Amino acid sequence: MNYWLMKSEPDGFGIDHLQARPKRTAPWDGVRNYQARNFLRDGMRKGDLAFFYHSSCAAPGIAGIVKIVRAGYPDHTAWNPDGEHFDPRSSPANPIWYMVDVQLVREFRHPITLAALKQHPALRHMKLLQRGNRLSVLPVSAPEWNTILKMEKSARQP
Repeated sequence: MNYWLMKSEPDGFGIDHLQARPKRTAPWDGVRNYQARNFLRDGMRKGDLAFFYHSSCAAPGIAGIVKIVRAGYPDHTAWNPDGEHFDPRSSPANPIWYMVDVQLVREFRHPITLAALKQHPALRHMKLLQRGNRLSVLPVSAPEWNTILKMEKSARQP
């Protein structure tokens, strides 16, 4: 199993939006960065887990956990000329962009903030925390995953 971190702006598509979807499942579409696309297309597998990260908000951080329920497939939103994710270079015959389907596993009662992640010594090499890394999809190592789960568990306890 692989672990990931997937960023989304909560005003556009936050964890609450996913919670409201049928079966708490939705496509993760609209990614328009080649390296992030490669993670979606080539790296993510059905059953992998990812942190759902709220970005570009007052308190960025990890809001919960999602499971990949459908591995990478062509992102058809690139083919809609009226859509916000349209890319005229992409077509059904030559897809450029990919997406996965995610299902909410659970929402964190207390999100793990970016500030808290930065303060934890075990996470100092985490890709999310590296200067200049703005990718919307990032790999997370197993030790990083476990460290963050421990942080979330301690945040839940009174």
